[in-house]
Amino acid sequence: MDIEGGIDQLQLLEQKVESLIDLIAVLRNDKETLTQKNKFQEERVADLTEEIESLRRGKDEAMQRITSLLEKIEQIGI
Repeated sequence: MDIEGGIDQLQLLEQKVESLIDLIAVLRNDKETLTQKNKFQEERVADLTEEIESLRRGKDEAMQRITSLLEKIEQIGI
């Protein structure tokens, strides 16, 4: 291998290393973006879960009140 061939190989290696460094930077940025999106989605799921529980409690309370009213109606013989 002559000196020119060695220099070409070195330049090729240098380009490949720089490409890998750029790719790593992009992947790190993508990871950060996905981490933030995941955190947002987890918070949204927690909020929706809380909302579902609140709706269930409201439904249960309404059913209890309906049952109570029906029992009162039965007691007076209507």
